[in-house]
Amino acid sequence: MSPTSKAQLQIHFCVLLWGFTAIFGRLITLPALSLVLWRMLIVVVVLALFPPVWRALRAMPLRLVAAYAGIGVLVALHWLTFYAAIKLANASVVATCMGVAPVFLAIIEPLVTRSRFDPRELLLGVLVIPGVVLVAGGIPQSMQLGLLVGVVSALLVALFSALNKRLVEHADPLTVTGIELAAGVVLLVLLAPLLPHDGPLLPIPDTRDAAYLLALALGCTLLPYSLALNALRQLSAYAVQLATNLEPVYAIVLAIPLLGEQRELAPSFYVGVAIILLSVLAHPLIVPAKRPVERGELLAAAESKSLAD
Repeated sequence: MSPTSKAQLQIHFCVLLWGFTAIFGRLITLPALSLVLWRMLIVVVVLALFPPVWRALRAMPLRLVAAYAGIGVLVALHWLTFYAAIKLANASVVATCMGVAPVFLAIIEPLVTRSRFDPRELLLGVLVIPGVVLVAGGIPQSMQLGLLVGVVSALLVALFSALNKRLVEHADPLTVTGIELAAGVVLLVLLAPLLPHDGPLLPIPDTRDAAYLLALALGCTLLPYSLALNALRQLSAYAVQLATNLEPVYAIVLAIPLLGEQRELAPSFYVGVAIILLSVLAHPLIVPAKRPVERGELLAAAESKSLAD
């Protein structure tokens, strides 16, 4: 199996796991801020138990650590808005919002990675918009704010995906994950006094919530996040993001039997999801696969452009 094919399989396995993310976000009763903090903290604590993570961290230049920490800030804000949107709408609606990310990423990735702009990618991203409009028309008025927050979350995921693509070759994926999520924990703790939340910042979850949090942190965060960083070494961030557009499909299929969300959604919602799915399937037919960037090329670019500044 070629490295590119292996990377594609890794990404689709990640997407399957991420399909459960929105489900757990709906099932866990904690507020969005506490949920995200617990999710990140569990992953950071587990990674801190691995000596190779510490060895790689000690060998990493301070400027590169700072760069990954900055990406972690965006990751934390993305997850905070993602789960806030789930609380305001539902799992199916917010997972579908991630379909807007390719529109943002088609513009952002060439600017961040200094790659050539491909208008076909932007066209495919724009084709997603009618699907999102149909999704919006198929939800109750009370969920509209959740949809808007979900679109903001999609912008944030496009930003950190492009930045990870630019820096992914410079460190071990598990170490990068630890740095980014640790930075996210620090950010949310600092922001907590400014954000509305009831009770303690880290309430002790009951048995049910604790089990869901462990599954979310380990099965839907640590494993797929690390695999996705590995896959980015062979695929463009845009190709990865288009694959993750399948996440709404997985989330909706899971939400119907587990959460019964089909009772809240009109038929136009599912037409919109179908349009988003078609744009994903059209990508490999319309946009040829990009040549993977070799490690040496990326390291040379890092030296000449000060990527870790």
